[in-house]
Amino acid sequence: MRRVTRIARRLALLAIAVYLACLTGLYLDQRHLIFHPDPDYAAPSDSNVGRGYVEFPVTTDDGLALKGWYHAAAPGHRTIVFFHGNADGLLKSAPHGAPYIAVGYGFLIVEYRGFSGMPGAPSEDGFYRDARAYLRALAAQGIAGDRVILFGHSLGTGVATRMAAEFHVAGLALLAPFMSVAEMAQLRYPIFPAALLTTERFESFRSIANIHCPLLIGHGLADHVIPDSQGRALFALAVPPKTLQLFPGLDHNDAWDAFAAVLLPWAATLKPA
Repeated sequence: MRRVTRIARRLALLAIAVYLACLTGLYLDQRHLIFHPDPDYAAPSDSNVGRGYVEFPVTTDDGLALKGWYHAAAPGHRTIVFFHGNADGLLKSAPHGAPYIAVGYGFLIVEYRGFSGMPGAPSEDGFYRDARAYLRALAAQGIAGDRVILFGHSLGTGVATRMAAEFHVAGLALLAPFMSVAEMAQLRYPIFPAALLTTERFESFRSIANIHCPLLIGHGLADHVIPDSQGRALFALAVPPKTLQLFPGLDHNDAWDAFAAVLLPWAATLKPA
């Protein structure tokens, strides 16, 4: 009996040690779990998907020189500023601008530090600095906030929502948004206190209460990355005017065309600039 007790005690201690090791690894490696940057840069002219775009250089307030891709708006049209997700980049994002460019909208793809060969390391604070640099650069070119629609996908919805709380813009469109990275981490790793350990939080649930523009949220009902319950919960916190569109059968990266079919008529209802 004593031998059985000793074995059980050792197994319990081993389980605790493994748990603590995994917990430590999760904490120390969280940025690598959140951010999956493509390290290579390509100019718009280097790829067919870049046709029609030009480089859009900015300098952040902490001195990083970044480049987005930009297609200017036709006269009388607004510019859509796009914030991509955690595993995307300029090349992957360029096709998403096609339906908007085709009808005259401008489309600016924001590229973050550490992505697509940009200098710096990804971080929540860094992403906000990057986003501000692009919006200020647009304003310096005469494209004021009332001529801008912010569009975020996945992790980019956290950036777009924060910018909508900081800047006056015409509208905010979110595809597959979340309440916070901390909440998503807890859903992903339920046996750990992941929400308490998360340092890169992207708390959209806080920012959404401070936006002062029309809101459009789209979410696939088959999204296996960010469940539609996250989009619904964020929508519930927002003040009108707001629109929620759910897409049956569509997964995290399947809803681009469906969302464009909703975003374009929604954008046409926004107040004239």
